[in-house]
Amino acid sequence: MKYEISFTLNKEAIKLEVVPNKTLLEMIREDLDLTGAKEGCGAGECGACTVLVNGKPVNACLMLAVEADGKEIITIEGLASETELDELQQSFIDHAALQCGYCTPGMIMSGKALLMENPTPTEAEVIDAISGNLCRCTGYKKIIEAIMDVSDKNAKK
Repeated sequence: MKYEISFTLNKEAIKLEVVPNKTLLEMIREDLDLTGAKEGCGAGECGACTVLVNGKPVNACLMLAVEADGKEIITIEGLASETELDELQQSFIDHAALQCGYCTPGMIMSGKALLMENPTPTEAEVIDAISGNLCRCTGYKKIIEAIMDVSDKNAKK
């Protein structure tokens, strides 16, 4: 049995039929061919699959696709415009806040959710916001610096 769901993905209206046990991550990767969000642990512990659902960071490996019905979903692919990266994506590059890139989309999405809610967070708030995202390559210093750089630029606006 399949269920028809309708939602907005990266500002595009989507209608799909999904089986009830398919995760949001599986739907995004397999049905919609967006592979930025990764499955790291499959248990909501690593944050590699983080996407925004109605502006809040969600572990897509734990949310069922049917729960997306009527919601707005933003993936890492939805942040950049056709001509330029989102300022947080660019900041990650500028601060060398990535290495293998596996955790990077989830880190950026968690940071983006924080910056959408609070454009000028403190370093402690940044650390708290990314606490559900694990990185094995870079450590967290450069990631925090990249998010704080956007916060500092927002404070100057």
